[in-house]
Amino acid sequence: MATGEFFRQVILPEQKSHNDGGLFPAVLSPTCTTSVHLSTFKEAIMAHKPWLESILLNTGAILFRGFPVTSPSDFNDAVEAFGFPEFPYVGGRASRTQVVGRVYTANESPLHMEVPFHHEMAYVPDSPTKLFFFCEEEPGEGGETPIVLSHIVYEKMKERHPDFVAQLEEHGLTYIKIAGDRDDPSSVTGSSWKKAYQTDDKNVAEERAAKLGTKLEWMGNTAKVITGPVPAIRFDEASRKKTWFNSLAVTYSIPASEKRNTSVELGSGDPVDEDAMKDMLRILKEECVAIPWKKGDILLVNNLAVLHSRRPLIKPPRRILASLCK
Repeated sequence: MATGEFFRQVILPEQKSHNDGGLFPAVLSPTCTTSVHLSTFKEAIMAHKPWLESILLNTGAILFRGFPVTSPSDFNDAVEAFGFPEFPYVGGRASRTQVVGRVYTANESPLHMEVPFHHEMAYVPDSPTKLFFFCEEEPGEGGETPIVLSHIVYEKMKERHPDFVAQLEEHGLTYIKIAGDRDDPSSVTGSSWKKAYQTDDKNVAEERAAKLGTKLEWMGNTAKVITGPVPAIRFDEASRKKTWFNSLAVTYSIPASEKRNTSVELGSGDPVDEDAMKDMLRILKEECVAIPWKKGDILLVNNLAVLHSRRPLIKPPRRILASLCK
């Protein structure tokens, strides 16, 4: 099956142009919509996996639009067709629930809330390399999943705040979270320690946390979760570029009521520069791409090169599912 017989590249108004002339993200649709079935989509993924991976490497993200993926089970089948190993969500800080197979809900915080920009699980040494998102229910308005190229954020931050970026590169970041024994559905980072470490046993939780470079300090049934220092700037071997690989925007964008439970500091113990954080949020907003979801969309993101977020939902419904890969 030749690539052009099944996939065609589509241009959408929201895409941004790279310096090399490429578009971010890439958008692929079926060449012929009348003869496309889930089985043929899966076959095409397997047949053209090297080509698809090269696009992901060159652009950072691929939006698959117009393919016959209508259910969580269909989405699971499509993810499986790529053959990427599943990444276990151990130590994750968002509330998620398994739907089917390797498919989970995305962040379960209230949909009117923003989920700030982040690399998935940037707060632990080993993060997923690829993320899949699936639109099961198309939003009425709002609720986009903006994405932004991480190396651009790094370059602009280094240009505007060289001293702060040098501190990040030297010391990294330490992430601190207060986690109860029950999920907090009102919080963007509301996972309980039981959910995060998939156990009710404090000793088992400590062992699993330690494997992720994390220390748990107990206050009754509440855990103070301390991770780091971990790198805040990483070098992406594939692109040969430095990336803004952290969750600083989460800490500095969440509601004030949540900041008592979630904080971050330089690995040296010094506070993070407030002015730099304001500039960072502006850069993320200016450089991101937000394509409105359509039912059946699958978004494949290179988590090593791209940050993602969630805009507040203005008009329901919205149901986006996710799958993480090594």
